[in-house]
Amino acid sequence: MSSKLVPSDPAKVMVIREVVPRVITTLSVPFWRFGRIKVGGRGTIVRLQSGALAVFSPVALTDEVKQKVSELGEVKYIAALDAEHHIFLGPWHQAYPDAHVMGPETLPEKRTKQKNEAVPFSFLFSKQQPVTTISPEFDAEFDWEYVPAHVNKELVFHHRPTRSLIMADLMFNLPATEQFSKSGVSAESGMLTKFFNALTNTKGDAKWQQRMIWYGTSAADRKGFAESVGRINKWGFERIVPCHGDVIEGEGKGIFEKVFRWHLDRLGEDGKTK
Repeated sequence: MSSKLVPSDPAKVMVIREVVPRVITTLSVPFWRFGRIKVGGRGTIVRLQSGALAVFSPVALTDEVKQKVSELGEVKYIAALDAEHHIFLGPWHQAYPDAHVMGPETLPEKRTKQKNEAVPFSFLFSKQQPVTTISPEFDAEFDWEYVPAHVNKELVFHHRPTRSLIMADLMFNLPATEQFSKSGVSAESGMLTKFFNALTNTKGDAKWQQRMIWYGTSAADRKGFAESVGRINKWGFERIVPCHGDVIEGEGKGIFEKVFRWHLDRLGEDGKTK
């Protein structure tokens, strides 16, 4: 994501919320895609049982966020969940230089071309060289899937103790109500926003989001995409924490299966496409 992730004073509009007390904290902010479409943005902090913190899709590192982090523990892992959700890696790495930074294989080159701050990556996820372990404490609590078939090279994490699926752009749950709740503007106003919300909500049969993913984000490699989605669907999640739109509580697995039904229907019992 680029220029307009948050307004000039993100502290005034950020919603810091403990989704699971002392375990999962979300940092929800306004974000206008292309400067016009209200999709929201969200960073997620997970406190491991060891006390270490894992930060996914970091957003602006405000004084309030720093205070919250200090209350929760030590930042040991920072993950850019795809090739778009990375612009705050620099400030977070500067503040927590000992943390392991992870992201998709395409990100270092992209950041170099964009002249972003230099950030050393401890783990780069690739199709050719899968990341099978991060650390004992991290592996004990997380499953993960790299989805190279997605146009943005998605990373999806499942926090097993809380049954929470954490993602960037794999699916949306618009409108971004919580993310715009302190902005003074409606998350549903504007013609472009209304149109995009219709494409990316999870209501009813979610047919438009199914179509957008099928004909858009997965079109280059539907086979690989379907197999990744099938592996994710085997996890026991109940909650979905997306970067764009509201957190889905309780019925996350059912909504995931609905949104990705076209891809899941391609899979045989062995998890491979028919």
